[in-house]
Amino acid sequence: MTAHTATTGEESRRPMWRVRAPLRSALGDTALWAVFCAAGVLWFQNASAASFTRDLLLPLIVLAVAVPLARHRPGTAVLLVNALCALGLANPVSPANAYVLALAGLSCLLGARTATARTPLLVLAGCLVIDLALCALLRVPAVWWFYALTVLPCALLLPWLAGRYWRGRRELVRGGWQLARSLEEQQHLVAERARLTERADIAADMHDSLGHSLSLVALRAGALELSPALTPQDRDDVAELRGTISDAVEQLRETVAVLRDEPRTGASPAATDTVEELLGRAVASGVPVQWQRNGPLPALSPLIERGVYRVVQEALTNATKHAPGSTVRVSIIHDSERTHVRIVNSPPPAGPLPGTVAGNRGLAGLRERVTVLGGTLRTGPYEGGFQVSAVLPHHATEKPTPRALPKDTTRPLPTGGTQDTGSEDTATCAVPESARRLAHLRRGVRWRFATVFAAPAVAAVFFLPTAAYLAYQLATSVLPPSRYEELRIGRSSTEIAHLLPPRPFPYPPDHVRFAPRPPGTICEFYRSNGNLLDQVDLYRLCYSGSRLVAKDALKAGTE
Repeated sequence: MTAHTATTGEESRRPMWRVRAPLRSALGDTALWAVFCAAGVLWFQNASAASFTRDLLLPLIVLAVAVPLARHRPGTAVLLVNALCALGLANPVSPANAYVLALAGLSCLLGARTATARTPLLVLAGCLVIDLALCALLRVPAVWWFYALTVLPCALLLPWLAGRYWRGRRELVRGGWQLARSLEEQQHLVAERARLTERADIAADMHDSLGHSLSLVALRAGALELSPALTPQDRDDVAELRGTISDAVEQLRETVAVLRDEPRTGASPAATDTVEELLGRAVASGVPVQWQRNGPLPALSPLIERGVYRVVQEALTNATKHAPGSTVRVSIIHDSERTHVRIVNSPPPAGPLPGTVAGNRGLAGLRERVTVLGGTLRTGPYEGGFQVSAVLPHHATEKPTPRALPKDTTRPLPTGGTQDTGSEDTATCAVPESARRLAHLRRGVRWRFATVFAAPAVAAVFFLPTAAYLAYQLATSVLPPSRYEELRIGRSSTEIAHLLPPRPFPYPPDHVRFAPRPPGTICEFYRSNGNLLDQVDLYRLCYSGSRLVAKDALKAGTE
């Protein structure tokens, strides 16, 4: 009892999807088997001279084995069902049976459940060899050969190709989503790294400005400590104040050193560097720069001045990277409360640089800095070039930034060297890299799939109209046995016209066409039933003038 209870508890802890997966598979196999069996039963009911054991019971048993077997050995399942179709080739009445539907369905599952193409192609080729060898061995009529060379290959090859396309599409979609998740994680890491780096730069700027101010306070406190007007108690208090300020400066320096977890690449400009000096160095290095400053110069806080400097610096760096040789126009406008900075570069003379430029984190970090300072940043294409526009308050205000993935996450530049915008306006309409790559792969798969079907489609353009016209001729030349019995010798063609089909059968075999007939008569032939894939008995009506003088039934399959 204890062991049984433990086993039951283990089963109860098993995930529900693992328990239900075999049940779903069994239900799916049962439904598929029922569809194939229904087609077989309908065919058996309408077939003439069909054997219950050979044409119904045995196929249903084979299908009951083949359908679940297709999950693990789809090639073997296809061979089993092809054997059912081979029974039709051995049928003296007609090669057609309803198990071609099962053959097509299992061929589709063969393509969907098999990763490689070599083994399935060997299976399909083996099926065709068996069918053609059986036709040669049994010396079947031409209609049987037509069936083995057209219907059976179509039931094997085309569904297999459809199954392979289905499998490839599922793998493509699954791989695309994995790629999208990977790219999103990479973008998140790049944006987070740029944000942290920019915050460390802001902390360093704060150290440069605040540390300088604290050092001046410490220096004034030291001078006040030497004043002869102070009492000993006041002098001790001032000395303690100077020591506290010195400790605060040292702690600030250590904190900034911890935040700077990576060394700076290249020389960093001094905190006292101005925008004018930055632009002067750019002009001296050969960059065509036009700039202007409008409005009275306000008293900007050190962090705001540093922010304006960083906006101009990053825009110049972006222009020289992605649009070398273009003219850069810099405009700084001061109003009563805010400072507007706008940098626009013209289209490069030689066109954008091909390929990508490593990094592309500058604008993401710049957006973080401007947001922290309480401003806004907008970037994007402008008149064939590129524009960076920032609005900053005269004094920094607290503005929290979300920790979620920003919309302006940078990404590798596509071919053509388009600059990374980092703006919300362009990011909402830009196509992600993962979507572009997924679309490219999908186009490749569709093109290969279309190429595979190109030859059968071209053949179908010529084959299907001909086959449809042939079927139309056969179907409209059928004289039912009941009407044949109503025909009376000696009546005129006008009197019996309502009993005849729209047209005579135009393709009787030669031994029927040249069979002995009454001299001086003209004969017409009609099919005795509407079976399109069988050589049926023919009725011959012979006329002398416009009067029916003879009628007889001829065996089309015997010479």
